[in-house]
Amino acid sequence: MRSYNPSEMETPQLHGLLLSAVAPRPIAFVSTVDRDGRPNLAPFSFFNVFSANPPIAIFSPARRVRGNSTKHTLDNVETTKECVINVVSYDILHQMNLASCEFGDGVNEFEKAGLTGISSEVVSPLRVKESPVQLECKVKEVIKLGEEGGAGNLVISEVVRMHISEDVFGEDGNLDPQKLDLVSRMGQNWYCRANGQAVFEVPKPGRELGIGVDSIPASIRNSLILTGNDLGKLGMASSLPSNSDVKLFSETLGKSLNIESAHIMAHDLLLAGKTEDAWKALLTLEAN
Repeated sequence: MRSYNPSEMETPQLHGLLLSAVAPRPIAFVSTVDRDGRPNLAPFSFFNVFSANPPIAIFSPARRVRGNSTKHTLDNVETTKECVINVVSYDILHQMNLASCEFGDGVNEFEKAGLTGISSEVVSPLRVKESPVQLECKVKEVIKLGEEGGAGNLVISEVVRMHISEDVFGEDGNLDPQKLDLVSRMGQNWYCRANGQAVFEVPKPGRELGIGVDSIPASIRNSLILTGNDLGKLGMASSLPSNSDVKLFSETLGKSLNIESAHIMAHDLLLAGKTEDAWKALLTLEAN
């Protein structure tokens, strides 16, 4: 491992490592207005939601590392106490990137990026029509984390109205991540697209607790074939198959398994989402 002491690092190097290591990060495409009502639009990847009751979203327009100046978005939210947070889908990725240019004071990034500004219902800033999710927010507080270049400013915003495109709902009534097709920020010039095989489901733990990896027999836990993810799936089981089920599984196979073949079969079954059968394959060794 390479170890670093942040207090001994130059800010650009520390900034780069943090952005690359803590990723992917969702992007807040934030619309504001200045004291004269002129629109501004800029993206920020120090962003997430932190509460549902009340609904709170926080983003952080950091002070510029080079020049230690503040961004128009920060100045605007401190003045008007309002903003709209728009999510970024792949369809507007490059327009979002264009809007991140350091345009001068009063320049309309909606026009520069070729995006459509539409009126909000509760707050003054415009929404991005092309964004599939738009959150109208009232700014509750701005917490300054420092005065030097690279210091963040936490804009704590309460969501007062949500707008979600009909096109991104699935048949089950929930938001469909494939239809949302969101992008997120990595380090340097890298981004991540939440689509295709990059999006997958992991069932949440149920009310019954998993047995845990520590309860898995050492002969399985120390396998040279099973991965850490495999062990995690096995440890999620709330109980093990009965001896009769294991015996039936063994008879159905019609062949005996050694340690290697049992572990390979279990690995393949786990990849297919068949945790109970994976346990049966592993326990056939005990049954034999």
